[in-house]
Amino acid sequence: MSKPVICIGAALVDELFHATDNMLLATTNDATVTKTAGGVSRNIAHQLALLEVPVQLISVFGNDSDSDWLKQVCLAAGVKLDASITKQGLSGKYTGILNVDGSLFSAFLTNAANHLITPEHLAQHQELLRTASYLLADANISVDTAEWLLVFSKETGIPFVIEPVSVPPAKKFINVNLDGLYMITPNEDELPVLCSDKSFLTQLQVEELLQKGVKNIWLHNGKHGSALYSKDKTITLHAPSIEVLDCTGAGDGSLSGFILGRHLGKEDIDCLKLAHTLSAEILQVSGAIATHLNQEKLLQQVCKYYPN
Repeated sequence: MSKPVICIGAALVDELFHATDNMLLATTNDATVTKTAGGVSRNIAHQLALLEVPVQLISVFGNDSDSDWLKQVCLAAGVKLDASITKQGLSGKYTGILNVDGSLFSAFLTNAANHLITPEHLAQHQELLRTASYLLADANISVDTAEWLLVFSKETGIPFVIEPVSVPPAKKFINVNLDGLYMITPNEDELPVLCSDKSFLTQLQVEELLQKGVKNIWLHNGKHGSALYSKDKTITLHAPSIEVLDCTGAGDGSLSGFILGRHLGKEDIDCLKLAHTLSAEILQVSGAIATHLNQEKLLQQVCKYYPN
């Protein structure tokens, strides 16, 4: 049996309010609302499971009905929760306010309790962690936990990936020793806060992270595509032109597609094509998961967006 990808970080209930007209400040806006399972690491784990990649999720759940539902969604998708934590209190919740075009207007994060994923907790589950093909954490975890994972990755040779999530959690990592990190996946807003002020251009910021010992920087540029930087080469790929319904989870899906490519032994450019294809599919549905795709269907869809 294949080794699992182990995802570490947030599992949340997503409540998404979709504005039915242009947003107005300091007044009532009409909207429709959807409730879905969310959280960056949970989304990635869920999508990977649907793509037939074995996966474990280490996250924090409350002991309320929302968390019962959230766990059931994970287990039904094929996500194992062997080392996850159940705490007293409410489940973590992400409340997103979406503009009429599906883009994010604002969002709130409550009760996530990712601080409970401590180095001590992970140390208790080293036997499980040693079975991983990849370790993947979102930046909602504590710096101490990320540092423990990086040391563990270097000791075991298991590649470790950090997804910055957004600017506030990414800021925590500016002074962290990232030497040996397999990959970090910032967008254009997150990249600068990972670097010093002297690196004021994108290329300087990439070079700074490479000099710190990060092996790969995968820079997401939204509708313009992405670029994968390493010391030896840079690979760029344009994004497909699509009509966006809902931006939620597109970045998570992109990383899921890349990891699937690695799982299948594909080259960098083919991993990027899988990533962009999955992201494009998610952008055209409501919610953060492309539930209409399995591995075979996703591989077939690549030719739709990248016919050459």
